[in-house]
Amino acid sequence: MFATDSSSLRAYKSRATSMLFNFSFHCSEAHPCYFSSSDNLHWGVKGTVFFNQNGNGPTTVRGNISGLTPGLHGFHVHALGDTTNGCSSTGPHFNPEGKDHGAPDDENRHVGDLGNLVAGDDGTATFSIIDKQISLVGTNSVLGRSIVVHADPDDLGRGQTELSLTTGNAGERIACGVIGLQE
Repeated sequence: MFATDSSSLRAYKSRATSMLFNFSFHCSEAHPCYFSSSDNLHWGVKGTVFFNQNGNGPTTVRGNISGLTPGLHGFHVHALGDTTNGCSSTGPHFNPEGKDHGAPDDENRHVGDLGNLVAGDDGTATFSIIDKQISLVGTNSVLGRSIVVHADPDDLGRGQTELSLTTGNAGERIACGVIGLQE
C-alpha cells in the first residue's frame, strides 16, 4: 500500500524508475499515470496507456498499443512489479480479495481483470476503460504492480475450466511493464 502525500510519491518514484522494463508506467497525484514503451524485444509491441482517477472515483485506463496480432488480447494488472525474468515474473492477476477470474463488469472478479483489448487489422488497439475496482490509492492500488498484454483472448472466466477461473485462458504474456510514478 502506498501513501498519497507528495514526499512519499517522490520517494517511490526514485525506487520505481530503476525497475522499468520495455513498458514504463508513471503517475502521481498531480499527473495521470501513463505507460510508454520502447519496442518489446520479442514481439515488437509498443504504445502508451494513461491511468487517471479523481478522488475515490473510478479509474480511467485509456491508450493505444501497436504491434499486436489482429483480434482480442487479454489485458490485466498482475500482482508483482517484477520484470527481472520478463513478463513471467509479474505473478498472477492482482487479486487482493481472493475471487475467481471474471469480466470487467462482473462483481466477482480479480481486481486486475480488465478484459480484452481489440487490435484492428493494423495490429493497433485504441481503448478507454472505466473501471471501478482498480485504484491509484488504497488497498486496490495498482502502483508498483505490472500491466500485462496477453497473446490470446481472455474468456472472462466463462471457459468452464479451472484455468479459466484463474487466467481466463489468455495465453502467453507478450508485453508487460511496471506501474511507477512521475512528477
